[in-house]
Amino acid sequence: MKNPFYIHRLLLAIVAVFIITGCSHAANGSKGSESKSTSSTSASSVSDQKTDKKDEPKAEAEKPTKDTDNSVPTEYKSALKQAETYSKYMHMSKQGIYKQLTSEYGGKFKPEAAQYAIDNVQADWNENALKKAQSYQKDMHMSPEAIRDQLTSEYGEKFTPEEAEYAVSHLS
Repeated sequence: MKNPFYIHRLLLAIVAVFIITGCSHAANGSKGSESKSTSSTSASSVSDQKTDKKDEPKAEAEKPTKDTDNSVPTEYKSALKQAETYSKYMHMSKQGIYKQLTSEYGGKFKPEAAQYAIDNVQADWNENALKKAQSYQKDMHMSPEAIRDQLTSEYGEKFTPEEAEYAVSHLS
């Protein structure tokens, strides 16, 4: 049973490296076009984003203005982008993302930048826990109780007990 767990972790680490590398290349490629844009273009794109997201709550619609705010350090913005990637593609927990962002083997961000990212990332933690649970169920054929343990383990996914309970109760 130990071998599949370690193999799964190794696979996750490899995928994380590829995702981070791809994000950093994408971010570097778009920096040139971002620096050429004017403030009026930025303002119009922010208002376009707000009108496209009419269905979302007001707090979420206002979040794009935080990213374009010049008072937010670049390191904080980078940490937020990585946190969004970890949440969207790897379905990580809040604590898992924070640890990955601050890890010397991960993002190497300062704790303040990582905390900013956690506070501002738009994620459905219950949904992340569910997707991770479905992965364990499908790929590793784990029982619901083993999945719950893995989701809440400090050596595992680090989801809260409530998020793990949501995930296990919504497995098919």
